Amino acid sequence: MRLAAPLVAVLLGACDEAGVAQSSPQTAERPPPAVDVARPLVKAIVEWDEYTGRFEAAQSVEIRARVSGYLDEVLFMEGQIVEQGQLLYVIDRRPFVAELARAQAQERRAKAQLDLADLKLKRGQTLVERRVISVDELDERKADRAVAFADLVAAQADVRLAELNLSFAEIKAPLSGRISDTQVDVGNLISGGSADSTLLTTIVSLDPIYFAFDASEADSLRYRRLKVESLRPSSRDTPNPVYVRLMDETDWTRRGEMNFVDNRQDPNSGTIRVRAVFENPDLLITPGLFGRLRLIGSNEYDAVLLPDEAILSDQSRKIVMTVDQEGLVSAKVVELGPIVDGLRVIRSGLSIEDRVVVRGVQRARPGQPVTPEAVTIGPNGDLVSAE
Repeated sequence: MRLAAPLVAVLLGACDEAGVAQSSPQTAERPPPAVDVARPLVKAIVEWDEYTGRFEAAQSVEIRARVSGYLDEVLFMEGQIVEQGQLLYVIDRRPFVAELARAQAQERRAKAQLDLADLKLKRGQTLVERRVISVDELDERKADRAVAFADLVAAQADVRLAELNLSFAEIKAPLSGRISDTQVDVGNLISGGSADSTLLTTIVSLDPIYFAFDASEADSLRYRRLKVESLRPSSRDTPNPVYVRLMDETDWTRRGEMNFVDNRQDPNSGTIRVRAVFENPDLLITPGLFGRLRLIGSNEYDAVLLPDEAILSDQSRKIVMTVDQEGLVSAKVVELGPIVDGLRVIRSGLSIEDRVVVRGVQRARPGQPVTPEAVTIGPNGDLVSAE
């Protein structure tokens, strides 16, 4: 029994020490999360607006006959390049040769009648002086001569028309370009010389080539205001530079220039039709292809730039996290512009002195402290340690 009392005392002492340990825990605080901060990059840029559009032929012609007749020959290979003036079709020439011969005969007959009228008029003038015939008869001979001259002019016109019809029997390419397939085979009767003339084929030019696209009403108004403020010339007056790339290309290597802006906004879509022209010496681009175009959208100015990773979405707003001198985070609403050289243009809402969270933004909470580590934004959007 004497040993039990010391044992109880030891157990009670151990319990007391455990209770003290539980009542005073070590509450070590975690340090604020580390984030990378940088001041926005200020860089002189020119903004480029991008549009999707389609290539169009600068010239497109439907080949139709100007005279009617039976088709004798087709003298081209379908789908190939043809040159201006190249013979494409031949219509049966025999009826037109015969018509030309008839017209030429009529011309010779009219000329003979005119010669006879001239001779009678000269004789009549002599006879009037001798008082052999009256003045009235002389006037009749003058009238006969005028009629004969008019008949000759009409006959000559008939000859020229017959020559034209004969030449129209040979259908030539009015321009250089790529020709489509023929719609009519040899031996068919084709109609010509009217609005319902038979369509034979089509030709489209390839070099140069147009690129047509639609600009929104907002873009159109912005360009006009830039012109009024002398910040950017209008594409109506100046061939502003443009660049285009095809759907399988990544670089903007094809340079062209603006050459047309339509005269009104489409009341249905609110857009306006715009067109640029490009050289196409290798004939790689064909009408109908889609492409992506860059159009100069501003004059050169100093822009505030940030990487897209530093920008967050708050419903319909765009925000960035900034850090003050005490290390506290605050959110700022910004207005965004286009991407230039991998960086996003910040139009408003941010000062060039602000320290923006550019890495670790998911750890930054407004009103909470962070541990900022300074970095700088490179010209192409890479982040470089400030040390």
